[in-house]
Amino acid sequence: MTTKLIQGNEAVAWGAIAAGCRFFAGYPITPSTEIAEVLSRELPKLGGRFIQMEDEIASLAACIGASVGGLKSMTATSGPGFSLMQEHIGYAVMTEVPCVIVNVQRLGPSTGQPTGPSQGDVMQSRWGTHGDHPIIVLCPTSISQAFQLTIDAFDFSEKYRTPVILLLDEVVGHMREKFDLPETFDPSTPDRPNIPEPPEWYRPYGDTPSDVPPMANFGEGYRYHITGLFHDPLGYPTQRLDEIDPWIERVNRKIERNLGEILLYESDIPNQVDTLIVTYGITARSARHAVKLARSQGFNVGLLTLFTIWPFAEETVDRLAATVDRIIVPELNLGQLALEVERIVGRKKVTRINLANGELIPPQMILDVLGN
Repeated sequence: MTTKLIQGNEAVAWGAIAAGCRFFAGYPITPSTEIAEVLSRELPKLGGRFIQMEDEIASLAACIGASVGGLKSMTATSGPGFSLMQEHIGYAVMTEVPCVIVNVQRLGPSTGQPTGPSQGDVMQSRWGTHGDHPIIVLCPTSISQAFQLTIDAFDFSEKYRTPVILLLDEVVGHMREKFDLPETFDPSTPDRPNIPEPPEWYRPYGDTPSDVPPMANFGEGYRYHITGLFHDPLGYPTQRLDEIDPWIERVNRKIERNLGEILLYESDIPNQVDTLIVTYGITARSARHAVKLARSQGFNVGLLTLFTIWPFAEETVDRLAATVDRIIVPELNLGQLALEVERIVGRKKVTRINLANGELIPPQMILDVLGN
């Protein structure tokens, strides 16, 4: 181990390398560019490939193609580029191609403030692309988590044949903390399993006990059809409901039946709390300090920090809500995740704390709400 003072973006890059990422395609954009800078330097040393593409649309397309060819692939961007990627995110869902998309959020619509922090892409990460489908979105609060959740993103992506979004904010991306960086990396994400049947029997989208059919890499003797249209088990376009409905059910089921593994969170809830703070990302750090101050002043308050924000931890929030009088949701937007909490527990029980002007929510702001 080597102890270094590194940025969150650098931790993401090293986490990708540790997970076995060997392909990155991207386009420079603040505040995510450091991810590309590190990987442009390090991937060639490992026999990997780095390509600076002409735009974000092409970047994710290249990642999808690299993944089909057998490489663990990733791209990184910010809000405007993430918007451009939405069609290809849907394509990766439909074709069940693993890839990791990093979005380091910045402030405002359009170009906004490229160096201002925000959590304004929470709903877009879930509903930005078209159609009905599940998605996994992870959100770190620290440098060490940026490293680990990047590895988890690759693990989930490969295991469930799905794109996974890693949603940082500008502060987590750019702040520096001490981190013990391994000197060597043995990829922690397992390689894709061998296909048991010969090429002529292979069904790339067939039913399996796990709901995740094994994925064959192009160039290894398996040739199959890939389309963004609804398709049959062999990958060919179909309009038959007896083929479309089972695909929709299976793609949702492969996530829903594994929520116990996918839903990552941390709870700090002593006995008999009357208030629960639900938080994520950089705001969790302010909330954690506010809870510490509040308890020293006699408040009975608990903290739930979500590291997986989609799928939403419905059962956990519902269970905890039944034991408290109110829930406080602080976030750097005008109430995006609060909408989901309100959907579960009702609006009357939820108090929002919102800033969408590029400033962080200070602990005192949360403490003042606790006292009201």
